[in-house]
Amino acid sequence: METEGVVSQAVWTRTLVVWHAVFYTMLAITALVSLLSDDLTGGPRLVFLGVLALLGLAYQFIGRPAIGNHAPVRAHLYRVLLIAAMAVLVMLYPQSIFLLFLASPQIWLLNERILDGVLYSIALLVAVGTAQLYAAGWTYEAFRDILPWMLISLVVSMLLGIWIEKVIEQSEQRAELIRQLHAARDELAEAHHSAGVMAERERMAREIHDTLAQGMTSIVMLSQTASVELGRGGVDGVAARLAAIEDTARENLAEARALVAAFTPVALHEATLAEVLRRQGERFAGETGIDVQVTLDLPDDEVAALPQGQQVVLLRAAQEALANIRKHAGATSVRITLGRSAEGLGIEIRDDGTGFEPAAPATGFGLTAMRGRVEESGGSVQVDSAPGRGTRIQVLIPSTTQEKS
Repeated sequence: METEGVVSQAVWTRTLVVWHAVFYTMLAITALVSLLSDDLTGGPRLVFLGVLALLGLAYQFIGRPAIGNHAPVRAHLYRVLLIAAMAVLVMLYPQSIFLLFLASPQIWLLNERILDGVLYSIALLVAVGTAQLYAAGWTYEAFRDILPWMLISLVVSMLLGIWIEKVIEQSEQRAELIRQLHAARDELAEAHHSAGVMAERERMAREIHDTLAQGMTSIVMLSQTASVELGRGGVDGVAARLAAIEDTARENLAEARALVAAFTPVALHEATLAEVLRRQGERFAGETGIDVQVTLDLPDDEVAALPQGQQVVLLRAAQEALANIRKHAGATSVRITLGRSAEGLGIEIRDDGTGFEPAAPATGFGLTAMRGRVEESGGSVQVDSAPGRGTRIQVLIPSTTQEKS
């Protein structure tokens, strides 16, 4: 917006500079012609040159500022001086009538209203016509010759002036529309920025929920289990629980660093998705005692070739499903299946737990976060469950890998 405004202002400034140069050049040419002419000598020539100089000074210090800042008092004053100067110049040297082609546009450039332009244009032509009649000796023949020219000049001046006024008005309206358009664009950009910030916050919330919160839940549950075993006097299992707590805490720390760095799961930097899923299943089984089976319906090398974004989505879906099973399902077995179909890549997490009613209002953030993440990648989530019948979660995302020949 500011750039285009500066460009428009620069174009207008250059146009005015040309206009000023043409006006001063015409005054100089008129002065030179009057000096070379034998029709103007002595005192009248000095008066003529003095009026030209006065007109130049009036334009410099009154007319130009009025054009630039639309000062009404300056505009009226300059137009009065312009009409008086034109009358004197034509009276002393009728050949200077060609200056009327510069005076008429100036009348309209200084307008605030069309009526002002009409009245000043009439006054200018009457004054110039009277000066011509005076120079011709106030004869009827001169009046008869001057009158048609005055009427034609008046009509042309009106048409030209009204056209100039309409052009200026349309330009101002266009400038206002452009200003409003840029303001709307800035507001839209701000809205998009705010939406982006909110989306990023939601993404961060999902990342924290999918990683740190789940790790903390594991630590709490392992600590509670170790505390119960200590209360019963058993120490053999406590060491294993503490080791699991340490491993989980280390992974949480690595995930936190990854969130700060690039929101990318640390495990996928160090291993393939297949390896990470197997590791997640083994750790989950060790922490909960639930039997976990991980099945791959496509080769390991094809899994490793999946785009990083797809691997992240599939891994987070599995992590979220396992977290929900840990907290709510009461399951004894879990089966995780990763495969490809005609629609794309899919992962299925099935458990034999208590199940729930999918149509019921959600009470947690887990499934909502999973759906949000998957839908951002263009995929879909299907949940099949019923009380007492376990749960099956299917995540499908479109494949973007290219087949190599």
